Amino acid sequence: MEWEALAERAVRREAIDREEALAVLEVPLSELMALLAATYQVRHHFFGNRVKLNYLVNIKSGMCPEDCFYCSQSRISEAPIDRYPLLAPQEILAQANRAVAVKARRLCLVASGRGPSDQDIEQVEESVRLVKQTFPDLEVCCCLGLLSGAHGERLKAAGVYAYNHNLNTSEDRYAEICTTHTYQDRVNTVGQVKLAGLSPCSGCLFGMGEQNADIVRVAFALRDLQVDSIPVNFLIHIPGTPLAGHNDLTPQRCLAILCLFRLVNPSAELRIAGGREVHLRSLQPLGLFVANSIFIGDYLTTKGQPPETDLRMIRDLGFEIEGTPDGIASSTAQLVVELKGSRRNVE
Repeated sequence: MEWEALAERAVRREAIDREEALAVLEVPLSELMALLAATYQVRHHFFGNRVKLNYLVNIKSGMCPEDCFYCSQSRISEAPIDRYPLLAPQEILAQANRAVAVKARRLCLVASGRGPSDQDIEQVEESVRLVKQTFPDLEVCCCLGLLSGAHGERLKAAGVYAYNHNLNTSEDRYAEICTTHTYQDRVNTVGQVKLAGLSPCSGCLFGMGEQNADIVRVAFALRDLQVDSIPVNFLIHIPGTPLAGHNDLTPQRCLAILCLFRLVNPSAELRIAGGREVHLRSLQPLGLFVANSIFIGDYLTTKGQPPETDLRMIRDLGFEIEGTPDGIASSTAQLVVELKGSRRNVE
């Protein structure tokens, strides 16, 4: 396969076909570095060497009526996680302070549940207004479940920039990972997000037993939906969840998946999300030659690596943090001081 030719077409926003997409996922090890080099040209064309940092806050944990098989917060999970109701506005503002301390550009507020009630929306509105009054340049993204149009408009008016609702896998196998809502429910929510004038963020989760054809289908589905941001998650095997025993990913396969999503969705923000530390491991820096965004800090119910480790990785690559034109100016000693106490205690 001529990887450079695929990349040149992606730069021109020309769609690759499904046969070519499957070839990306089946790249032999001897050609992986050539594929990465070609895909980097697409990443560089649209995003330069900037890295966007996102900080995730679990604002409502557990107690979810849905049965998503991969999730530690679902009603069928036996994982020993913290369970608490919606955080108060001042608590969310404290997390926004931590986000700014680790140089995050976007604050991602995630709540468990099928979808928000009117009362939930009212409380989130208050929290977002407080955050935006304090940090007007900090993007706020909400992930509150299935969304109605009226709720989306209220969030937009309060200052929310983006709304996340992942497709997770292909339509053909969605019923294999969840039975309490459908793939179409998720597609409909992305539509409501766009109608409300919010930036659509939707991605996927891999390592659940999907086949290459499923990965290709969801990559093209997200292209058809024209989402602005695509978080790519790799399954974290949390004991107590039905999918805890699945482990069919390698660092090389994760890199090939990231390349596929960049080539199919060349100008979308591509974020390496949950599971990168577990599955990319020592190859995490290579992922940033394809993706332009990562989460910094912890995830919903699992720990990420220390923020200072991510900042050093970005610095060592010679990349810049988005919103910090001069890159990371702090010395290693200063970083440690800045980040002291910035991590959340989410188990």
